[in-house]
Amino acid sequence: MKRLSVLGSTGSIGTQTLQVVRANKDDFVIKAIAANASADMLYEQAKEFNPEVVCIYDKKTAEANKSRFRGVSRLVSGIEGLIECAVLSDVDMVVGAVVGMIGVRPIIEAVKAGKDIALANKETLVTAGHIIMPLAKENNVKILPVDSEHSAIFQALNGENRSRLKRILLTASGGPFRGMSKEELKKVTLADALKHPNWNMGKKITIDSATMVNKGLEIMEASWLFNVPIDDILVVVQPQSVIHSMVEYVDGAVIAQLGTPDMRLPIQYALYYPDRVFLAGERLDFFKLSHIDFEEPDYDTFEGLSLAISAGNIGGSMPTVFNAANEYAVAKFIDGQIGFTDITYIIRKMMESHKVIENPDVDTILAVQNEVYQRIG
Repeated sequence: MKRLSVLGSTGSIGTQTLQVVRANKDDFVIKAIAANASADMLYEQAKEFNPEVVCIYDKKTAEANKSRFRGVSRLVSGIEGLIECAVLSDVDMVVGAVVGMIGVRPIIEAVKAGKDIALANKETLVTAGHIIMPLAKENNVKILPVDSEHSAIFQALNGENRSRLKRILLTASGGPFRGMSKEELKKVTLADALKHPNWNMGKKITIDSATMVNKGLEIMEASWLFNVPIDDILVVVQPQSVIHSMVEYVDGAVIAQLGTPDMRLPIQYALYYPDRVFLAGERLDFFKLSHIDFEEPDYDTFEGLSLAISAGNIGGSMPTVFNAANEYAVAKFIDGQIGFTDITYIIRKMMESHKVIENPDVDTILAVQNEVYQRIG
C-alpha cells in the first residue's frame, strides 16, 4: 500500500488524485493533504480519508478553522505546514499539485527526505530545475510527471535508449483563441479565457493555456525532466487533444501517446508507475475520430510562447522572472485589473529590465519573485 501526501488536494489535480485513490482504496492511504484556503472542501476530504496531517496554507483561515479540525486531523499552516506534509516520515510519495511557486520549498524538502514526487506543479522545475533534478539523482528519488504532455513523453521514452532521442514534439490544443489575431485578443474577457475547448482545469492553468504561456512553461519543464535542450523541443498544435505528445528518434521513428483528455490517466500512471491498472472512463473510438489535425503555433500572436523559449534559453533567474510576472499578471487579469493581452506585455517588460543571476539558490529565486511582484505593483 502506497502512502501519499497530496499538496493542493482541493484543486483540479488534487481532487482527481483523490478520485483515483477512492477508486483504488486497497492500494493507497492518504497521510497528509494541503490546500491554500478551501477549508470546507479540505474538511470533507479529511473526514473521508482520515489523514494524519492537514495543512491550510493561509494562516488566518487555518486559525479560524482550528476547532473544526480538532479530533479529525492535526492542523498545520503556512509554508512550514506544507513542508511538514511533504516530509512526513511514513509518506512514500508526494503529489505536488499546489499552484505557483509556493510549491518550490516543499518539493525540495520532500526530495531531500527521499520521497518520490508525482509532479503537477510545473513552476517548481521552471524556476528550480537546476536544483531539484541533481538533488533527485543524489537521493535516488523518482520525479514522475503528472502533466498530460510530460506523462506522454515519459511513456514514449519508456524502455528506449535516451541517447537516440532526436527531439520532443510537445503537443498543444492551441487553447480557445487559436486562429485569432492580436486585435481580436484585446477584446477577450475573463469568461472567454476560462472556456477551454477540451480540458477541465483550474482557473490559472486555463488562462495560461489561453495565452499559450502554459505551453512555454511546459517546454522549460520538459527540458529539465528529460535533459533535452530547449531548441530540441518543438511545439505542435493538435487541436483535438488526442495526441498528448510525441518523441522522435534518430532513425526517424516517432512514438506518440494517445488518449482521451482525462487527467486521471497521467495521475494514475504516476501513482502506479511502473505498473498499469484499470481506469474507468471513456476510450478513444478511432472510427468516430474522423481526423487528427496538426498546425504550427502562431509565435507572433501568442508572444508568451516565444518569451518562454527565450527565458529557457537564457536560463539562470530569467525563467523565474517569466513565471513570476505571469503569475502576478494572471492574478490581476482574474481580478479585472488588466486586459488579456496585458499579461504577455507585463512578462516582456519584466524580462527586458531584468539582470540575469546565474545558478540562483532557493532564497535568490524567491527574492527575484518578490522583486518582480513589487515592480509590477
